[in-house]
Amino acid sequence: MSKPRGRHAAKRRPARRFVLLALGLMCAAAAVLLGGSFIRVTPSAAHTDVSATEVDARRSASLDPVSRDYQRPASPSASPATSPSASPTPNRPPGPVAGLSQTQTTNGWTVVDVARKRNLPRQAAIVAIATALQESNLRNLASSAVPASLKLPHDAESVNYDSIGLFQQRPSQGWGTVAQLMDPRTATGLFYDRLLKVAGWPGMSISGAAQAVQRSAFPGAYQKHEDTARRVVTALWP
Repeated sequence: MSKPRGRHAAKRRPARRFVLLALGLMCAAAAVLLGGSFIRVTPSAAHTDVSATEVDARRSASLDPVSRDYQRPASPSASPATSPSASPTPNRPPGPVAGLSQTQTTNGWTVVDVARKRNLPRQAAIVAIATALQESNLRNLASSAVPASLKLPHDAESVNYDSIGLFQQRPSQGWGTVAQLMDPRTATGLFYDRLLKVAGWPGMSISGAAQAVQRSAFPGAYQKHEDTARRVVTALWP
């Protein structure tokens, strides 16, 4: 069959163009529906080439539900681990204990505190307290025989050769300077230094260990203070 000619052919050409245009519009609409979200480029960036990597990054940022101004809480694992602190060491003496006065308790606390900070056994503190109870009744004593001691802080005065301080240590016997022996903490440290040099002192009686350090003319005098010394150490070193 031959193709239509004349005015019939002229009418069919516009109809064909209309069909092609409609199909083109439908394809464009389908592409919009299937293409997903689009990136809107701001006017300032309209003339800038944007790479595929940057497009993906911008798209991820636009989909991020968390605001840039919002700080995400750190995960529990990111926080530094904290360990419970050890029981704090008292930094001041308590009130009177074991029937002692406040002055005696303060000096006793110093004796115990030095032993604790040097990691010595409680036995060392018991020996030291018993010694100080016998020598000075746990008071820091100055002596008129040692004029320099009177110028330093002290609890009372007593004259026994050049013996001074809590343990009645003598500068002339090489125990230390007057200033050292009149300082309860330093004098206590000097006592422990001598005690630790006594071989087997932990196995000795309280009186035996004290006498090995002090070399007193009355070696058995320390024994009567053992019970009080134990109560003092128990109260001040729980």
